[in-house]
Amino acid sequence: MITKLIIIAGAGTYPELIVRGAKKAGVLQVDVVAIKGSTSRGTVKAADHVHWITLGGIAQGIRWVGAEGYEGVILAGQINPLSLFRGRFDEEIKAELRALPVKNAHSIFKRLVELFEAVGAPVLPASLYMDDNLPGEGALTARGFSSSETSDIAHAQAVVRDMGVHDVGQTVAVKAGMVLAVEAFEGTNAAIRRAGKLGGRGGVLFKAAREGHDMRFDIPVVGLKTLKTMKKAGITALGFQARRLILLDREAVIAFANKHNIALVGVDSGLPSAPLRP
Repeated sequence: MITKLIIIAGAGTYPELIVRGAKKAGVLQVDVVAIKGSTSRGTVKAADHVHWITLGGIAQGIRWVGAEGYEGVILAGQINPLSLFRGRFDEEIKAELRALPVKNAHSIFKRLVELFEAVGAPVLPASLYMDDNLPGEGALTARGFSSSETSDIAHAQAVVRDMGVHDVGQTVAVKAGMVLAVEAFEGTNAAIRRAGKLGGRGGVLFKAAREGHDMRFDIPVVGLKTLKTMKKAGITALGFQARRLILLDREAVIAFANKHNIALVGVDSGLPSAPLRP
């Protein structure tokens, strides 16, 4: 049992949910490293103690965590990888980024994990304590996939599996057998908007973590903002790997999807579930 845990908290509700889930599971002390301009008030309020840093002060934050003797570290919340190229970092972090031969979300966050572990701070899966936010197999919504959506979802699932081999992205949009958009560094919502512009209404989406994905970072996440972007783009269905995706704002997401006739369905991938406990 972890008794002293710290969350490196980016934007959104995800870090707050982990703080509350960890406390519910019996973790005695749950602290937060909060990033100025990103971490939500809800996350800060839920934590036992808060240590503030700037996005450019990552190296200092890593050393502080190591010195405090935490038994586990969880990275959660939105930190746009693009900001890692645009931020004003100290020379230590700039040198780490320059040294990466391939730069994508996976390689950047993996290097951050290695830096935490080098100071004696073990990084844990970002799915821990998210018991109520890791949906299983089957439809979450009032309707499942139509026959045409089922065919397109199968195609999208195959494409995203191949994308994962190269760490390109986690999301593919398909309509009538045609790939409309492949997520890259721009993120899920930008890919959804591009799919809508190209294909109009009726496209589908599949979101997945690759086989062997490191669940300590960059787990697929869907929230209300994703659904609103889908609705605006005319995407009518979302498929995802069962027990391998974080669903934020679950009740609001399902209610919004039902209201706008969007299908949300978990698909058995045959891959291991994201862990819920250390």
